[in-house]
Amino acid sequence: MGRQWRDGRGELVVRGSDGAPGVRVPLEIAASYRARTKGLLGRDSVEGAILLSPANSVHTFRMRMPIDVAYLDRHLRVIAVRTMVPGRLGMPRLRARHVVEARAGVMGEWGVREGTRVEVVVAAGGG
Repeated sequence: MGRQWRDGRGELVVRGSDGAPGVRVPLEIAASYRARTKGLLGRDSVEGAILLSPANSVHTFRMRMPIDVAYLDRHLRVIAVRTMVPGRLGMPRLRARHVVEARAGVMGEWGVREGTRVEVVVAAGGG
């Protein structure tokens, strides 16, 4: 079930606990090495979230803001969610294949927690 995305835009769909579609969040897709390496570095804010794929760890060196980080397995199920302040190195998650980053505090508002399944909807012309 290997997913191959291209850099672009889309939406992150967070499923409700009953499996029904829940929150839809604007999503930036960073699939190339260059886009993944840049990520949120040097930004003061993020609109929605950014998906880094493939990825199983992140760091917040040269970041200007704390972020929420969700580690996803190959089925897009959340393995762990962590809030990271600038200047930290996150531990690699062995089962993680993708990472979603967003402004600190929003993942809980969106219902993103361990065990949650998400979906990536690629915008037309992207991915």
